[in-house]
Amino acid sequence: MTAEPTGRVELRAGGGCDLVVQRSLASPPEEVWATLTEPDRTARWFGMWKGEPGEGRTVHLRSGFEEGTPWNDVLIRVCRPPARLEVSMTDDAASWELAVTVAAAPGGALLTLTQRLPDTAGVADLGPGWEYYLDMFVAAHTGAAPPSFDDYHPAQSAWFSDQVDRSADMP
Repeated sequence: MTAEPTGRVELRAGGGCDLVVQRSLASPPEEVWATLTEPDRTARWFGMWKGEPGEGRTVHLRSGFEEGTPWNDVLIRVCRPPARLEVSMTDDAASWELAVTVAAAPGGALLTLTQRLPDTAGVADLGPGWEYYLDMFVAAHTGAAPPSFDDYHPAQSAWFSDQVDRSADMP
């Protein structure tokens, strides 16, 4: 089974882009926030973290779904429960600037993840990765079976690279 991609690439004036992926959940924002931020719940869909959370503080995170991932420092830039979390992280591959919002929506909540990127390089790999992790989030939140990464990458790569190509063709 191949998962259907939903994410979008938004080019920014002056360069760079935002990679945006959303999921709707039939739960109140407070419950979605708990799955996003509580260590035992985060471990079910993304990875383990330890430390004292709070705005301006650094916690240590290790992905639970990528083999051999080391612990990385994550700076919590903004933490406004249950609505907004912004973090920065640097690992061996890159620097990561992420923002997650949880907004009340009809029937529950809308979760939006935005990765701010300096350019469009790598979008074809990052997009499918975030689609996978947000579907992992939904599965962990609802108790559903987790998806397989093989259904996301490379199957969804063209979805994201095509958005960049179409944007480049616009005046």
